[in-house]
Amino acid sequence: MRQHSNPVVVTSSGALRGLRDQSGELYRAIPYATTPQGARRFAPPVPHPGWPGVRNATRPSPTAPQPTRAFGRLDMSPYFGPGWVPGDEYLTVDVRTPAADDEKRPVMVFIHGGGFVTGSTRAALYDGKAFARDGVVLVTVNYRLGIPGFLDLAGAPPNRGLLDVLAALRWVRDTVSAFGGDPGNVTVLGQSAGATITGALLATPEADGLFRRAIIQSGSGTGAFTPEQAQRVTARTAEVLGVRATAEQFAEIPDEDFLGVMPELAGLDLRTATARDPLLGLSPFSLVLPVQPAEALAEGPAAEVSVLIGTNTEEGNLYLVPQDRLESSTEADVLALAEAGYAEPAAAVEARRTARPDATPGELRSALLGEALFGVGSTRMAGAHARLSGRRTYVYSFAHRSTALDGRLGAAHTVELPYVFDLADEPWLHGDSGLLGPDAAPAGLAEAMHGAWVAFARNGDPGWAAYDPDEPVVKVFGGPRVSTGPRV
Repeated sequence: MRQHSNPVVVTSSGALRGLRDQSGELYRAIPYATTPQGARRFAPPVPHPGWPGVRNATRPSPTAPQPTRAFGRLDMSPYFGPGWVPGDEYLTVDVRTPAADDEKRPVMVFIHGGGFVTGSTRAALYDGKAFARDGVVLVTVNYRLGIPGFLDLAGAPPNRGLLDVLAALRWVRDTVSAFGGDPGNVTVLGQSAGATITGALLATPEADGLFRRAIIQSGSGTGAFTPEQAQRVTARTAEVLGVRATAEQFAEIPDEDFLGVMPELAGLDLRTATARDPLLGLSPFSLVLPVQPAEALAEGPAAEVSVLIGTNTEEGNLYLVPQDRLESSTEADVLALAEAGYAEPAAAVEARRTARPDATPGELRSALLGEALFGVGSTRMAGAHARLSGRRTYVYSFAHRSTALDGRLGAAHTVELPYVFDLADEPWLHGDSGLLGPDAAPAGLAEAMHGAWVAFARNGDPGWAAYDPDEPVVKVFGGPRVSTGPRV
């Protein structure tokens, strides 16, 4: 391949001019579907028709309409990115590759998190240089968020954000070979909301054949809303906007108004006679499914897909520490959370008191929060997949404690990401308000975690024993090498 500063790759949609650096090549803002404007915001994605000439793929993409999110003193901008960057096309992917040549390298497709309402490929944490350095083609995906992506509306297909991800995976299948990737060796990985979407793909028939492996980081196999819960969100949204709850009516409303209504959707009571709110009020949007993914794996490609799944040991800290609610939590807060998130609240609290007899109310609240949001659903997903697939499930736990916010953040939600992407030494992640805190990253942790992810994408073996629900083995990063126990 010619050596010049701006490489050009030819795809079936047209030619792209990218960038080259020491780790390989980068192609940004490649459209996989047409722009979702007006009524098309509530329609299935349509493949992009392509372009004439050579498209400039050196600049980042616009982003899906999204609100601004803040976490107190904690700088979460590397995770959320710049927020809403309006533009004509945001259903795009970025591709990091060692080289756009004829090699067949493993491919990883990353689905970002953000509570189904925020996030984009522009987030600094998703820089794929380390993956390209290690011989992997990394594809990061933008998808519809919030009301256009996940509000359940008459006259519109549900889970349009999930449909976007499926469309992006079809683009990968048809196009990634032009970037030196192997369409027969694709690993989908997601974190938080992106992990819940990844888990849902395992139970989606339309995903059959689109990927070979899946990595689920701090998601939930039981994180979907029931149709009844979704309709409560829809009814309230329509009420505030003053329209009927139909795609036709919503098509006339500008994106700015959708963002303006978001504060009115906070705190909705989504508990029903048959279901609790799986997000505990943290987001009014999720996937909308009649059956949770962990219970519907046989409907999709899960039996043929290897899965790596896990959580962090102090997930709930992200929602308490930056807001100074860890120390101010009371026994009443602990009980209220248990009642909202557990079928047997008293037993849930007692189990955690027994495990941590010296824990403060805030620490108990964090443990209950993390388990309800991520732990229970991940454990159910791991067990269900292990039984279905026959020893093709691998489980991890991330235990390294960030020293951010006066040493209080701990192994909170999102803290594992810099280690997966091998960015933990970047100065913009450090300092007291940085995600990793003022201390240096521990030697070898990023190498071990990133290396396990690359090995799994390459051959399906991250380097430890497969998960057996009857004798569960969990690989611990940032702690003892291996633990045995029922939790993820």
